[in-house]
Amino acid sequence: MKEKLNPKEKELYRRTNEILHYLWDPIGVSAIPQARDEYHSYLPRVFARLIEDAKDHEIASYLINVEEDSMGSISNKEKALEVARILIETKEWIIDETS
Repeated sequence: MKEKLNPKEKELYRRTNEILHYLWDPIGVSAIPQARDEYHSYLPRVFARLIEDAKDHEIASYLINVEEDSMGSISNKEKALEVARILIETKEWIIDETS
């Protein structure tokens, strides 16, 4: 990922963080204020995939791998795909549609 983000990319990064925390939330910590940074380590890779125009199934695959391999939990494939689609729609709205 490049070092400096333009304002639209910064907004997408911020919203991606919120989507991961509040909608993806595979371990159920979204209501715990102290856990606000729980998914920060995955944020740069999800954001990079968005910027690279990854398809929904590619983003969902990454989320599923994180759930299964990094977190050791059972993944929710439908939810991962839904979150991936929301992320892409958010990107399109912020970067593509408001240009």
